[in-house]
Amino acid sequence: MKIGIVGWGLEGKSAFNYFGPNHEYLIVNETPLDDFPEESAKIKVKYLSGGRPPGLTGNISDLSYLNDIENCDKIVYTPVARKNLEKLFPDDHSFWQKATTNQHIFFETVATKNVIGVTGTKGKGTTSTLITRMLEAAGKSVHFGGNVGRPVLDFVKEVKSDDWVVLELANFQLYKFPYSPHIAVCLMITPEHLEWHHDIDDYVEAKSNIFRHQKSDDIAIFFPNNKLSAKIAAYSPGHKIPYFHPPGVFVDSGSDIVSDGGKTKIINKEDVKLLGAHNLQNICAAVTTVLQVTDNLDAVRRILASFTGLEHRLEFVRDLEGVRYYDDSFGTTPDTAIVAMQAFSEPKIMVLGGHDKGSSFDEMARAVTKSNVRHVIAIGMTAPKIAKLLRDRGFTNITEGLTTMPEIVAEAQARAHAGDIVLLSTGCSSFGLFKDYKDRGNQFKKAVMALPA
Repeated sequence: MKIGIVGWGLEGKSAFNYFGPNHEYLIVNETPLDDFPEESAKIKVKYLSGGRPPGLTGNISDLSYLNDIENCDKIVYTPVARKNLEKLFPDDHSFWQKATTNQHIFFETVATKNVIGVTGTKGKGTTSTLITRMLEAAGKSVHFGGNVGRPVLDFVKEVKSDDWVVLELANFQLYKFPYSPHIAVCLMITPEHLEWHHDIDDYVEAKSNIFRHQKSDDIAIFFPNNKLSAKIAAYSPGHKIPYFHPPGVFVDSGSDIVSDGGKTKIINKEDVKLLGAHNLQNICAAVTTVLQVTDNLDAVRRILASFTGLEHRLEFVRDLEGVRYYDDSFGTTPDTAIVAMQAFSEPKIMVLGGHDKGSSFDEMARAVTKSNVRHVIAIGMTAPKIAKLLRDRGFTNITEGLTTMPEIVAEAQARAHAGDIVLLSTGCSSFGLFKDYKDRGNQFKKAVMALPA
């Protein structure tokens, strides 16, 4: 069989390893990479030799790297590459019959029905990690993957019938996806990736697939305070449970996180380690989910009292001369920048800006003026837009024009006073100045740690 692999990232490599050496391969990627397999009579590699615009895969006009992919017997594509494929094969039924993703293969072959899927605009990584750790603490055998963790084809053959699988599912993976997990969780939904989706309706339509294909005995957990989350959950024919609101887990008037309509105290919010009011929502979503599987509250409490969060999510980096530095590089939407700045009451130096993916910055600019922000360092292609919105609101403590992370961090240090917070939470994706959000966060941490004491 000749297999076409579209996209040589983690998922492309995982598919290559999953199918093994007894096939022919055509591997195509938008850009050249150092870790392509060696070409041979059975392996061919194609890519674009020229540059590509910054941004997500799927935004290029030169599709010549896809030539001959339709002649493969099976095509396994990275979800973000689908838009490119749709340009070439919009209505080609024979092509789409043999085109698939790692996630399709996983749902078609996995040995267990105990699959939990988590989506949302932000918070899904934290929530799915919490669910995984709580279930493990309760003695369950758990496999964690999807958009974070291990690629699903790396572990699908390991899964036993009574194991649990937790998947973080991004909009790209859910786009036109025909399967839904047994327990599906939809967190807050706000506009994102509008440079990839046609519009917000296309984005919401993709997210809805986490519920759309459920059965009547499946479970749909959603955030009722968010209209789009509630709208998406309405597609599920299964049992619907809200979180952050009874009958799901919520925070009562006494600051306790509770279940059973308030009858059972799980933990006081002051005893959890995660920073930020938004993480209370993630906690309630995770615990609501876990309680559908186990009643082991001791395991739940142990994790909530010890879990401090994921890398690049309000991650504490350093305290230097009374100034605390935090890396929230994973926050790539205006809404995540807002919740990050609201997580701290102290005066803040904010690093905002980056690649423009079609989001509105009006609410973020308004939040800057109301969230005790001392100074803004505006970076990337969105810097002029953000700076203008701030100046229109009378906020003029702005630095523009910096292009390297050491310059950005040095400027932040110069502007900060003892007791301040320096917060990298840009409200934008990282493309242009940085490879990705991880690169941006790692460069920030490196530059902060290099500041002389």
